[in-house]
Amino acid sequence: MTSQFISLNGQQFHTLSWGNPGAPILLMLHGFPEYSGAWEELATRLADRYHIIAPDQRGFGQSWAPPEVGEYTTSKLVGDMAALIAALDTQYACGPVTVIGHDWGAAVGYGLAMFAPKLVNRLIILNGVHPAPFQREMARGGAQSEASQYILFLRQSGSEDRLAANDFALLLKLFSANMDLSWLAGDRLTAYKVEWSRPGRLKSMINWYRASPLQVAAPGQPLTNLPALARDKLMVHCPHLLIWGLGDTALLPASYEGLSDYVPDLTVKTIPEADHWLCHQCPDAVADLIRTWLA
Repeated sequence: MTSQFISLNGQQFHTLSWGNPGAPILLMLHGFPEYSGAWEELATRLADRYHIIAPDQRGFGQSWAPPEVGEYTTSKLVGDMAALIAALDTQYACGPVTVIGHDWGAAVGYGLAMFAPKLVNRLIILNGVHPAPFQREMARGGAQSEASQYILFLRQSGSEDRLAANDFALLLKLFSANMDLSWLAGDRLTAYKVEWSRPGRLKSMINWYRASPLQVAAPGQPLTNLPALARDKLMVHCPHLLIWGLGDTALLPASYEGLSDYVPDLTVKTIPEADHWLCHQCPDAVADLIRTWLA
């Protein structure tokens, strides 16, 4: 594993990498509340065949973390990773890359595939959501709306202070969401707390939620006045693999129903014994699915 810093659009970003620099690139994008090191279990299982690049995304880990909410709009987050792919192409002449995204990293992955399609040759999403089906489900006032109420809490002013109190007790409870968090212990938990403790980082991580335009209905109270999303602008034209841990309590399977309307070349694989944290719980199964699909 190699750690390095790179300047993107004039700002410093931290990346980790595994594998042979001459091999095809997999760009791995983490979600909340993780960081580049969250990919280690999966990356080490793919490093014999691929060159894995995992950045700390804006506001996370050791990367640039501006304090303003307006610095975390989708266009800016996607712009960071578009700049990283361009830098990788300059260094390795790699052309478009395969993007793998989990949780919030999926939002950036979808953004790249939709708005910068020449940069992405394949898209792999692990328990992450396309904005159109997800907004539909969060607006219905049903099960996904109920499961997404934590977003409204995170958007509150000062939520980062409540999450950090008592050695991150509430953050760990939120992280679990009644799912298996046994993998986050010992040295790994210590490493996560180091990243969460960096000055201003917890606030900037949560600013991803505050900057998002997605709306969450109260349970039983559907939102009926949402603006229509332009389907033609949200299409993913590259081959797309979705891997889903069925035990996820934060993102429910209904949140990807209808995804094929936006992705003509879609493959869906499920892992019944995993939940939202499938990369940590079943890294061998996830790696095998990725290898087989890419081959």
